[in-house]
Amino acid sequence: MGIRIIKTALAAIIAIYTAVYLKLEPPLGAGILAILGVEVSRMKGLKSAVQRFVASSLGLFFASLVFTIFGFHIWVVALFILMTFPVLARFQLKDGIVTSAVIVFQLFAHGEVTVDVLGNEVLIMVVGLGWATIINFIYMPKDQHLLESLKASVERLFGVIFTEMALTLRDPSHIWNGSELLEVHRIIDEGARRAVLNKENRLFGQEPYWSTYFEMRHLQLESVQAMLEELALVYEKLPQNEPLAEILELLSEEVKSEVYRGITEKRLSDLKQLYRTMELPRTRDEFELRAAILKMRMELERYLEIAKRLKKRNVMLDKAEP
Repeated sequence: MGIRIIKTALAAIIAIYTAVYLKLEPPLGAGILAILGVEVSRMKGLKSAVQRFVASSLGLFFASLVFTIFGFHIWVVALFILMTFPVLARFQLKDGIVTSAVIVFQLFAHGEVTVDVLGNEVLIMVVGLGWATIINFIYMPKDQHLLESLKASVERLFGVIFTEMALTLRDPSHIWNGSELLEVHRIIDEGARRAVLNKENRLFGQEPYWSTYFEMRHLQLESVQAMLEELALVYEKLPQNEPLAEILELLSEEVKSEVYRGITEKRLSDLKQLYRTMELPRTRDEFELRAAILKMRMELERYLEIAKRLKKRNVMLDKAEP
């Protein structure tokens, strides 16, 4: 049983009891609105409550108008829908269409438009959506531990991927099924989604670290995939393979570091100078192989540059890993 289900049940029960205490009719209407108002984050819940209240108020206004003019007939309900729903959609109030319908159907059930009836419906909106908002604000599950766990998984999988790449450079016949690549892609997407929820649950003093972190990892994964495409073209071991393999092994450990130390960047710069001192390719095959290795090195530079570029933002990325 999820926490949202528990919160929904609690909000609905409290709203119904409150409506009974205030002698609102029907009290179950407040429970329905409370159910509709419970959301997955504080910010989304607050926005949803405002949208639903505004939409329901507009719906109540239009319904009062058409029922007063044409009477309480079923076909008038269809007229109300044709008039009101496009207006709500036009003003980005689509989330409030259902709550608006609930209020209007209750008005239809009363069979009259009076100050008391309208006041009753407004109070039902306040009670139902109000309790949903209060319950949303009282408790939201903490995502910090989950985000830390996802972060650790991403770094572990990146380490495995770099190790496998190093093994392939040393032995091009090495076989790797690439399952870690699919898994890290899934975890990064999940982390990005959780980071958004974590941000929406912090109305004040929002922490942008997690969104930036998973954005960084997503961009770096694209760079890793580009390196793997070039690695697939390396079918023979050359002298250029070993120093790049050593750097990938180093990065497989450094990726788990809590601080950016720049060791890999320095080694990569030295490797660039080393490659320039080596003899030029003698055959077309050697040229193509070394071109693939060169592109891998360049993509590895891009991988490291992504972390540095995002770190320049005014974001807490002091503990961003390479």
